[in-house]
Amino acid sequence: MLKKLASVLIVLGFAALLLLLVAGPLYRWQVVELGLAFSLLRWAAYLGIAAVVLIIVYLIWQRPRGGKLALLTVAALAAFTSFYLPYQQLQTAQSVPAIHDISTDLDNPPPFVAVAPLRADAPNPVEYAGAETAEQQRKAYPDLQPKYFVQDRERVFQAVLSTVNDMGWQLVASDLPEGRIEATDTTFWFGFKDDVVVRLQQENDQIRVDVRSKSRLGRSDVGKNAARIEAFFEALEQRL
Repeated sequence: MLKKLASVLIVLGFAALLLLLVAGPLYRWQVVELGLAFSLLRWAAYLGIAAVVLIIVYLIWQRPRGGKLALLTVAALAAFTSFYLPYQQLQTAQSVPAIHDISTDLDNPPPFVAVAPLRADAPNPVEYAGAETAEQQRKAYPDLQPKYFVQDRERVFQAVLSTVNDMGWQLVASDLPEGRIEATDTTFWFGFKDDVVVRLQQENDQIRVDVRSKSRLGRSDVGKNAARIEAFFEALEQRL
């Protein structure tokens, strides 16, 4: 009976991790709807924390050794991972505003042009989210501002194109005369698609670069769009 209990706990630990790992791909491959995928994450977390507690109790109670101890330890780590990752994501979501449209220019956000048809069926419209979103962004990401470069327009434009490629985004359009580059970034796990537009404008003797990043799906981006813009600017500054 006790041997079977150890086996059950090991299975529970790895089952929790399996639920965590398959939730994203199942949605990405259109096997399940998003709601069910998120439910799998919740159940992975519930099962994971339960397995961790039960394995700890078993270890204290039975004090197993050898291979059984090793398997139980690995199962506990797997179970903890299945709890911690969704929990961490929840904490992040609660620490940022529930917005999904981020721009370095809140008075005149760069518009999506070539990307617009690709978002025709997206729950989040192509238009900018509005004044309330802008105010929430100002409070949450006050340092998210446009960048200025002294290099000539064409050089900055080419650097932006190279940075888009380096970041693994899918280029949708590039228009040097208009100073506009549009691209789509697909997240690794769930395959969420977020669209990005980069705008170049001449201001005195500098080139001003603005970036807007918007999710196609979801009320909150869990800080992803702001992080994407920050990472883009960091890479662009290194290139220039």
